[in-house]
Amino acid sequence: MITLHHLNKSRSKRIIWLLEELGVDYQITAYQRDSVTFLAPPELKAIHPLGKSPVIEDNGLIIAESAAITEYLIEHYGQGKFIPARGTPEHTEYLQWLHFAESSAILPLLLKMFTAKEPVETQFLSQYAEQEVAKVIEYFDNKLENKRYLVEDRLTGADIMMSFIAEIVERNGPIATYPNIQKYLAQLATHPAFIKANQIELDNQA
Repeated sequence: MITLHHLNKSRSKRIIWLLEELGVDYQITAYQRDSVTFLAPPELKAIHPLGKSPVIEDNGLIIAESAAITEYLIEHYGQGKFIPARGTPEHTEYLQWLHFAESSAILPLLLKMFTAKEPVETQFLSQYAEQEVAKVIEYFDNKLENKRYLVEDRLTGADIMMSFIAEIVERNGPIATYPNIQKYLAQLATHPAFIKANQIELDNQA
């Protein structure tokens, strides 16, 4: 059975969603953030040296990094679902979105979050973060024009990865500024497994 090491209020919720979509047997080992620092607990380091989540255990393997976990699970349990055919332009587009979520998209969002916690205004990073956040989120919104999903008009691993970015936009600003992302997030919420993942995360919070 797959074990997901899940940290509350983290990127691992989308792995719960994927596991639910795949219909595989899995169990959750839940961890809670420190109420003061909001950091992951040291117990996670017993699973992976970086002490981060998500991490899965499957067939003796310990796998970290959201995109790697997503690729692994879809390859081993997807039976051809949630991924475009290899060698097609759609598959290349899929890979770009899969990795955009944890590279170009997340970095400025994290920088903005961290600089907001600083007691004084930074001279470079805060402005840089604002500009980069606007650039990547506008790009994301524009790419969703007249689309329900990112690739092939169906749910893929790219949507599962990018759902976290869409949710950050919803939580941290007027999402109506980005109408395509707003419609996209509403579309994702039509999936019963998406709704179930939200509830499972709530159920695993202390």
